[in-house]
Amino acid sequence: MRFISWNVNGLRAAVGKGFSEYFKEADADIFSLQETKLQAGQIDLETEGYHQYWNYAEKKGYSGVAVFTKQEPLSVAYGIGVEEHDHEGRVITLEFPEFYYVTVYTPNSQQENARLAYRMEWEDAFRAYVSALDAKKPVVICGDLNVAHNEIDLKNPKTNRRSAGFTDEERGKFTELLGAGFVDTFRYFYPEQEGIYSWWSYRFKAREKNAGWRIDYYVVSKRLEDKLVDAKIHTEVLGSDHCPVELEINL
Repeated sequence: MRFISWNVNGLRAAVGKGFSEYFKEADADIFSLQETKLQAGQIDLETEGYHQYWNYAEKKGYSGVAVFTKQEPLSVAYGIGVEEHDHEGRVITLEFPEFYYVTVYTPNSQQENARLAYRMEWEDAFRAYVSALDAKKPVVICGDLNVAHNEIDLKNPKTNRRSAGFTDEERGKFTELLGAGFVDTFRYFYPEQEGIYSWWSYRFKAREKNAGWRIDYYVVSKRLEDKLVDAKIHTEVLGSDHCPVELEINL
């Protein structure tokens, strides 16, 4: 199976930049989006052959995730079942016979880490949520996790030491997630690969200079390791400040 995840940073804008053409060409079994920045009824997206599932933020033009899947899931859940965390349209979970598929847009800690304390609460709640799923059947997690885990995962680690997405606290929470029985699939295949990123600031010609961050992931239950085929980051695909990430897996 081929899975693709993409933070489109505004789906309506992305549609104007070739999203639909890429979606058809990709022909993924499951295609996930983050930062759709939509409310219900604001777009009529044609995805022939796919079931569509959307989770919208209550705040207009903010956050939001979506999943398009060829195979109809057994069940669909929106959010993580924690009231304080389920108003921003950040999670969709699809249940299939052999696994759970979770797409997530992790909260950004924001300028001067104004939201870091909330982010820590979110991290603990999300880890508890996916760990509970993992106790039932294996889990595939994808999305913009808003953290570069190690220095290899961003171009300028020294100057970004306390920047949102590269604080010790956020990096530590990702380590805790992996420690709870999950695997970062890109690093599983390419543990020492440098210079491959999934997000670049729109400022300072960052993408042109490849001054990026790897903050978009496929993370899976450790017991799926023997089913992993490949993980890719499609740096060549434009249309957002993020690029798509892909997982190929035998499920």
